[in-house]
Amino acid sequence: MRAVIQRVSRAQVRVEGQITGEIGKGLLVLLGIGKGDSNKEADALLEKMIHLRIFEDEEGKMNLSLLDVAGDLMVISQFTLYADCRKGRRPSFTDASPPEEAKVLYDYFISRAKSQGMKVAAGIFQALMEVELVNLGPVTILLDSSRDF
Repeated sequence: MRAVIQRVSRAQVRVEGQITGEIGKGLLVLLGIGKGDSNKEADALLEKMIHLRIFEDEEGKMNLSLLDVAGDLMVISQFTLYADCRKGRRPSFTDASPPEEAKVLYDYFISRAKSQGMKVAAGIFQALMEVELVNLGPVTILLDSSRDF
């Protein structure tokens, strides 16, 4: 699994002009699911992400996690994180999980996040979404389950 994590002061996602999710201070996560990913990778990625100390403490140091600041989480499916652009000009997505398998893991990830007691918002899987965010910092981090844990 791959995730682009952005620390935000707010974020919103719309589908066909309708707001399907919005959060205040927290993390916006673009989540890509690759072939062979399982609940094990989802659990490890979620655990890593909600405990990353990327929010500022009272001294202005990044010392606090999403849980420490009681932040919100927005999860957006993003198969394009598995784009392979090494050949030609059209990206290949052969390493991305097939949609029917990816949706199961995407839903699992969201349910596990909700079980942590935080506000969780999400886009609609496979929909054309408009994602709006205010990146706080900016702070943007890439996590990849194949190399980061």
